[in-house]
Amino acid sequence: MASGIVKRQARLADGRELIYFDDADTRLGPERRIDTRALEPRPGTAAMRLDVLTGEWISIAAARQNRVVLPPSDRDPLAPQTPLNPSEIPDRYDVAVFENRSPAFGPALPPLVTGAPPAPTGLADLAEFGLGRELTAVGRCEVVCFSPEPTGSLGTLGTSRARTVIEAWADRTAALAALPGIEQVFPFENRGEAIGVTLHHPHGQIYAYPYVTPRTARLLDAAERLGPGFLGDILDFERAGPRVVLAGAHWTAFVPFAARWPIELHLLPHRHVPDFAGTDEAERAELAELLPRLLRGVDALYGTPTPYIAAWHQAPVRVGRDALRLHLQLTSPRRGIDTLKYPAGSEAAMGAWIGDIPPETAAARIREALA
Repeated sequence: MASGIVKRQARLADGRELIYFDDADTRLGPERRIDTRALEPRPGTAAMRLDVLTGEWISIAAARQNRVVLPPSDRDPLAPQTPLNPSEIPDRYDVAVFENRSPAFGPALPPLVTGAPPAPTGLADLAEFGLGRELTAVGRCEVVCFSPEPTGSLGTLGTSRARTVIEAWADRTAALAALPGIEQVFPFENRGEAIGVTLHHPHGQIYAYPYVTPRTARLLDAAERLGPGFLGDILDFERAGPRVVLAGAHWTAFVPFAARWPIELHLLPHRHVPDFAGTDEAERAELAELLPRLLRGVDALYGTPTPYIAAWHQAPVRVGRDALRLHLQLTSPRRGIDTLKYPAGSEAAMGAWIGDIPPETAAARIREALA
């Protein structure tokens, strides 16, 4: 842990892991109440099926249909528990991480109990084609609560709290990557009803996949074509051009040359770092200042909170670690005050994107909003 940030481990009533990360300047004491709820057993682990048309694995996770959707503020499942609100977190916290009750992957990990579809045995097994292939969707899905407050987002956090969130991402990246059967770890934040969030409480998630995701597979293909240093080359290209919106000693944010979304930002570290676990203290400290500022700039574009997906791409656990660099890809469908871009026929069906706003124009607008 970084200097002053404290990690405290606990369990929820049904056995799920719960981890508290206390700010360096926390006002909380060391003790936490235990979870005394009477909970039903967790749903079984989902299965995943191979789409032979694309080579992609699709998790069929029916238990996710039972998720709470936009509950009233007095039934916030991510707020600290009260006598009237039996939420997921039994006590006050700064940052809290816990296993999702109805995950898309997990909670089973290899070896599996008899009678379940087989677990993947590695990347070679996952690459085999065949009609009707089905495997257990082993893995782990975790919820990262950025604050006990019911409203806000990562961009509204102060520097100390943002630093704690980054420490949680780094800790969980290392821990999840070490679990059996995990091939990639993905921290992300969905923000806004237009994106499809089911809870307004400021939070993100971390998925630990049993395979290398399709997006990352395309990045690995790019590394084969362009060389293992291609993300560094892209960073150098963008830093010399007109699309940089924010830069520090260790990180640079820019609108990419071929942006497809009305708002799209990439944020890269200046040195090669495969994942959050590989970042050093100086990089984490600067990110805690730059990231909330960048997100506040996105909100300032139109004066109201902007829906977005903040996706942290990390290198897989076993392949591509010398080629793929940690980076943020932030995308938003917002192309006006009350106007959204919907991926429709060309984008959704054919994967052929049409950009609505020139990237240079978008970068100039974001720089103005940041100022």
